[in-house]
Amino acid sequence: MTVRLPLFGRILVRLALNLVLLAAVVGIVLLTEFRIEPLLMGLVGERTQRAADVLIAELKDRPQREWPASLARFTAAYSITAILVRDDGQVTAGPAMTVPDSVIARLHPSGGSSRPGDGPPRGESRRGPRPERAEGPDFGGPPGDPFGPGPEEFRRPPPQAPRAFLRDGKPVQYWLIAGGFIQEPPGRRPLRLVLVSDTWSGGGLFFDVRPWIWAGSAVLLLSALWWLPFVGGITRSISQMSRVTERIAEGQFDAAVTDDRGDELGRLGGAINRMASRLEGYVSGQKRFLGDIAHELCSPLARMEMALGVLEQRADERQRDYVNDVREEVRHMSGLVNELLQFSKAGLKGRDVQLEVVPVDRLVETVVARESPGDGTVQLEVPSGLEVLGEPELLARALGNLLRNAFRHAGQAGPITLGAVAGADGEVRLTVADSGPGVPPESLSRLGEPFFRPDLARSRETGGTGLGLAIVKTCVEACRGRMELRNRPERGLAATLVLKSAAHSARS
Repeated sequence: MTVRLPLFGRILVRLALNLVLLAAVVGIVLLTEFRIEPLLMGLVGERTQRAADVLIAELKDRPQREWPASLARFTAAYSITAILVRDDGQVTAGPAMTVPDSVIARLHPSGGSSRPGDGPPRGESRRGPRPERAEGPDFGGPPGDPFGPGPEEFRRPPPQAPRAFLRDGKPVQYWLIAGGFIQEPPGRRPLRLVLVSDTWSGGGLFFDVRPWIWAGSAVLLLSALWWLPFVGGITRSISQMSRVTERIAEGQFDAAVTDDRGDELGRLGGAINRMASRLEGYVSGQKRFLGDIAHELCSPLARMEMALGVLEQRADERQRDYVNDVREEVRHMSGLVNELLQFSKAGLKGRDVQLEVVPVDRLVETVVARESPGDGTVQLEVPSGLEVLGEPELLARALGNLLRNAFRHAGQAGPITLGAVAGADGEVRLTVADSGPGVPPESLSRLGEPFFRPDLARSRETGGTGLGLAIVKTCVEACRGRMELRNRPERGLAATLVLKSAAHSARS
């Protein structure tokens, strides 16, 4: 199933994806163009060093036999492996493991390797230059050890131990060399605390993803708050234009768009309002023109009917057939003129209609008594007490046209049902359903257009002019309602007038 997002949602989704893509590009550039170790070292931060300082202080205060227990507690607390390593890479406390060369190189304060057999650089002794008179603790190391005593009487203090963060090994592991030394009894060589993890986050000790999630969420939220007014204004304007143009397409030319924007959407709204005003003028002029013509035709047609009556009295038997044919044509023209008058009056009266409360049962009884042939072919299903908002004359004309249409095209096919039901949405639906042939599905959307006649349903023999449903549509729209047409599943056509409920309008 295809999910159709509104324009507002699609813009926000694209904005979020754009931010994610931007973050991914920045991350790739940082990883490819810069060394990963300094970046990771910056992410590790002081929080990890503070946790390591607590462990180092604990190890200094405890005898060597208790070091494994302290390291094990730290490992269990942070889900990370803690070991003590000499500067030659030998693990003296904690789980046994092989320390990579890159880590060993960073264990020695001078940054070089201290593996056995590695000699000092050319021209230098392993012990380095002798200080003139440095004071510090005596670590008791062997001669030649940078941290042990030499033949000198005074010893220099141990060099500083900077922390480092590395990625090495197969499979890849992450190694954090904590700052600070731990002296291995009996004071021969200093030890370094090394934290090892299989993941770059180190169980949250190396890198806690939660602040980054909060920061990313804050960025997304601020971006959304920054763009919401702009995007919301655009989508609201487009939605309003869509609603207004739909109403204009249904003939409600009084609909207008708010055109107070100073951009292209504002100009588009103004163009829609001008188009609606021009269309209203064209349609109103057309209906007024039809009404004027129909009104002018009434008098000649009436005189023709009177003349045909006089002529019929003076004609012989052979001539009376011709007179009857002419009278039939004149009556057909009179019916067409009357429908044109009704159509133009309903259209011109639409904007000036004052809606009032109309009892549905009383309206239905009046229309059925006037339009029904009296043979009981209309079945009423109208509850008492149901009221709608409308103009009684227009509603009676619309309902009467629907009944006449049903009698004309499906009166012999079965009973005609006239029912009314109140919906939960504050609308009342009056439906006239017949059992006739219905109309072709492709013609349903055009029913209600002036002078449109489906070939299967309308013909000269049935007397259709193509204005009956157009009059119904115009009358019900003048009452702020709408007409719906559909073919019944079993057989026949169902025409529904959807009107506002008087009770629901009073509550709201």
